[in-house]
Amino acid sequence: MAPYLIVSDIHANMEALRAVLDDSRGRYEKILCLGDLVGYGADPNPAVEWARANLTAIVRGNHDKACCGNEPLEDYHPAARMSATWTREELTSENLEYLDKLARGPLRYDDFDLSHGSPADEDEYVLTVSDASPLREAVCAQTTFFGHTHLQGGFVLTRSGARRIPPEGIFELEPDHYYLVNPGAVGQPRDGDPRAAYAIYSPQQRTIEYRRVDYDIDQAASKIRAAGLPASLAARLYAGT
Repeated sequence: MAPYLIVSDIHANMEALRAVLDDSRGRYEKILCLGDLVGYGADPNPAVEWARANLTAIVRGNHDKACCGNEPLEDYHPAARMSATWTREELTSENLEYLDKLARGPLRYDDFDLSHGSPADEDEYVLTVSDASPLREAVCAQTTFFGHTHLQGGFVLTRSGARRIPPEGIFELEPDHYYLVNPGAVGQPRDGDPRAAYAIYSPQQRTIEYRRVDYDIDQAASKIRAAGLPASLAARLYAGT
């Protein structure tokens, strides 16, 4: 089985996505996405068009739902609401239709699952060991890839509970445990590291390689400001929060 490029939370940040694609070139054969193609960033149509042309499989994210009108915006913070409304107006009808038809996770691909949030609830955040521990009963595959938190890493699920996976280098999957693996956010990391995050999954070697790459934050932020989107969405790219 050939390696996969696993991406999540692109958030219409094409500068970050291009950097990931350049950095990962030659390391994979297929690309899988865990949702949130759009929202926050200023390039929703290029992001969706790239997805339509290049992804082997994808599940929907909460911002994908919100930006095509499939989720109410009342619970989103003001900057996110403004971004979703702007994105909905900006997207072409073809790209809106693509987002509208994205699959709900968890989605089985080969022998692993793809989910945006928790495998128990696509909109639920899995942030802590306490969040992860009860999910051993909810997972249906030995390895589940998830996003939503914008935090690279994940969790090992054992009979006695859960422990964190450090997002450092190459991590080997053992046959006796279950795994929740988060590649991190391409377009808006929130772990204090502004570099774009992604992962390479090699099924034959049973390894996850966590990677980070610098990108042109100035250009991405400039586009956000030029679009009239909240300045906070540009500022947070520099801080990685």
